[in-house]
Amino acid sequence: MVLYDSIQNKSQKGFVMSIKEYFKFEERKTSYFTETLAGFTTFLTMAYIIILNPSVLSQTGMDFNGVFFATIIATIVGCLFMGIFANYPIAIAPGLAMNAYFSFVVVISMGIPWQEALGAVFISALIFLILSLTSFRQAVINAIPASMKEGISAGIGLFISFVGLQSAHIIVSSPATLVTLGNFTDPVTYMSLIGLFISIILVVNNVRGALFLGMIITSILSFLFGYISLPDTIFSIPELGNTFMQMDIMGAISHNLYTIIFTFFIVTLFDTTGTMLGIAKQAGLMKNDTFPNVKSALLADSIASLVGSIFGTSPTSAYVESGSGVASGGRTGFVNVIIALLFLLMLFTAPIAKVLSTVPAVTAPALIIVGFYMMSSLSRINWDDMQEAFPAFLIFLMMPLSYSITDAVGIGIISYCLIKIFSGKIKQVHPLLYVFMLLFIIQFVVLSN
Repeated sequence: MVLYDSIQNKSQKGFVMSIKEYFKFEERKTSYFTETLAGFTTFLTMAYIIILNPSVLSQTGMDFNGVFFATIIATIVGCLFMGIFANYPIAIAPGLAMNAYFSFVVVISMGIPWQEALGAVFISALIFLILSLTSFRQAVINAIPASMKEGISAGIGLFISFVGLQSAHIIVSSPATLVTLGNFTDPVTYMSLIGLFISIILVVNNVRGALFLGMIITSILSFLFGYISLPDTIFSIPELGNTFMQMDIMGAISHNLYTIIFTFFIVTLFDTTGTMLGIAKQAGLMKNDTFPNVKSALLADSIASLVGSIFGTSPTSAYVESGSGVASGGRTGFVNVIIALLFLLMLFTAPIAKVLSTVPAVTAPALIIVGFYMMSSLSRINWDDMQEAFPAFLIFLMMPLSYSITDAVGIGIISYCLIKIFSGKIKQVHPLLYVFMLLFIIQFVVLSN
């Protein structure tokens, strides 16, 4: 018995040591406790997506339980791949920018069936996966000027906030002015304002998991005021739903959804790459201004998007909320293992998530605040250089006004190229950008008719 206990203890110690060595705890000066705490911290800051993503996508007619299941599965796959193979504390989950574009632009505005939209997500993820193994990915990143990248990020933020304001009935349609302020006596409006105020107070006081806690507090208040009824059960056995294997790849190809595929690809590329670089710098994991093991990191996102499209959700992205875990000391992929385990537990909470997702006061404030976070990119634009700043401004302005990320990016690229051409600076533009310009001109002039 003593011998058995001794062998068992040595085996356990060896397992613990192997984990430490695999994730390079000593090299990155961290510990189990620190990495676990960082995992809990990041989870709390991004847990809002469990409610928000199904809430947004279910407006297209997609099954809530299916999207809920897909959201968590895609997150688990992305986080585990990022953690185990890339060894970075960078969480992966369905992105707010892309779910808003998927739902409100592609499906609701353009009238494309959600099955075909999922097919477009699958194709773009497959392209992203293949290009992550080549140098073309870097060529695409280099082709887009820095000012336009910042404009795209800010424009998406404004678009997300605009969607949140509409969902909260703070902004409503008007025959005379297109949009106007809503009625503040409307329960949806004033409860959303209360939820927004609660979340902002939590954010400015640096409370961990502010958005998620804001949702919980607003949910409790909505229940007390009689706007929410508790479900019959809070926990349930996970349901696959009717979104699994519903992506219509051939439909996406036959209906020429190439600009949509391009948008999914290009926005995911910039969003994911920019976030990964930012978090890696914050964690001190960059080496000589290079991102080690970048292919594995990008593969994590593309694989998560592929899996997500198969199960029924919009593209995934690296989460800037990972910075909260890094700030708590997280330095290795073990952080992501903890995040994946916590999301796994959330699979059993679909009933309560479904109730909360139907209340705009719970979900809208998160959309508005996440949009605000993305506005910081505007400070990195040189507004004194009109040749660089004006195309970025057009992207930022046109994204919410046209209600289309694709059209706004196209307008920005066309304007940038034309300005450079007529300024005698043709060679300053990457050749690939001229290709994009021609494709968008064809899209606007020929294919729109």
